[in-house]
Amino acid sequence: MSPIENKRIMLVIMAGTAGISLMLIWYRKIRKPATALCTPALVGVGTRLDSVGLQDEAHNEQGAIMALHRRQLQILEKLNGLLISVDELKREVKFLKEAIPKLEELVRNELQRKGDVQRVSPSHRATKRRKAETASGATETTSSEEAESEGGYLTAQTDSEGDSEEEKRYMKSSDAIVKSEEGLSNLLQHVDNLHKGSEDDKKEGFRLLLEQDDKYENCVDFLWRLARAYGDLFEMTTDDEEKRKYVTDGKIRAEKAVQLDARSAESHQWFAIMCGYMSQFESVQNKIRNGYLFKEHLDKAIELKPQDPFLYYLNGRWCYSVAQLSWIEKKVATALFGTPPTSTVEEALQNFLKAEEMHPGYSKCNYVYLAKCYKDLGQKNNALKYCDSALSIHSVTNEDKEAQNDLEALLLTLKL
Repeated sequence: MSPIENKRIMLVIMAGTAGISLMLIWYRKIRKPATALCTPALVGVGTRLDSVGLQDEAHNEQGAIMALHRRQLQILEKLNGLLISVDELKREVKFLKEAIPKLEELVRNELQRKGDVQRVSPSHRATKRRKAETASGATETTSSEEAESEGGYLTAQTDSEGDSEEEKRYMKSSDAIVKSEEGLSNLLQHVDNLHKGSEDDKKEGFRLLLEQDDKYENCVDFLWRLARAYGDLFEMTTDDEEKRKYVTDGKIRAEKAVQLDARSAESHQWFAIMCGYMSQFESVQNKIRNGYLFKEHLDKAIELKPQDPFLYYLNGRWCYSVAQLSWIEKKVATALFGTPPTSTVEEALQNFLKAEEMHPGYSKCNYVYLAKCYKDLGQKNNALKYCDSALSIHSVTNEDKEAQNDLEALLLTLKL
């Protein structure tokens, strides 16, 4: 409390005392006119009691003055006690001001120790700094003493937030992760484009993926693309040993992708395809087992990605193959699984039509299988219609070339 404020308190108390004195004087003045208003009947009594009243009045006035002096002394004593308390408070404030620098050093040391054992991310550190700046701005409207104490704490807090070695390593690690993710994204986009190109492009995509296999061996999007690349080489080569090797390695990658993420439609899709390829080199027993795996993962892929015509084409292929199972194959399936897989040519036809509906002119192979289904169902005109559609599409892949051979044989049968 400043000396000016102390003076103000003294003036207020003195004004209050003066007011009490004025009230007593006013009271004495108004009493005399009041006695003049007495009726004549009381004049005699007033005269007889006048001398006694004057003595009592003088005595009462003297007592009031004494009481006033005692009250003034009590007020002065309380005022003196208040001034002593103010002096003590000022000494405590001075002591706190002297202690703040030491407190600042203690806070800084404590924060530094915590920084050594706790990793603080850059975003968290930036948030703390923004809070400190906001608090610092708010203290500008407070008193100078409050600003000094709060500013000291904020300085201790912000000074302790410099980048430690551990934080720098964390930032470098974060930058490395971001760069790695960018590199992976660019790689996957590049191999997707190569997959749509020529055989040489597909081989180049396979080479690029194989070089990064160790680095991204636990990345789902990388693994199913590598499985797809193995499938591309499986389609391109004519050597049975190479085919077996490609499909075996591709199946391993696709299966791992499914295990890492059961919600990846592409992982289920390429695992199903690898199972289908594998059946070409297996016994009847393993062929049927792979057939069950093919259908299980294909259905899951369709569930996760229902707008892909390729999946309906594959499902049509499975339905058509099951419909064409021989008697011995059905018996083996019954012995192994209790009930053999069942499907019909009609179901196969609906899947091929679905693929055509979603993507008209989807592929040469889809047209050939549509012609096969209609031929098996005895609808010769529709079969010939789709044979003509298949002839209008140029053969690109080995599968297209095989479909062309099937198409020529089918046309011979239909024209007989």
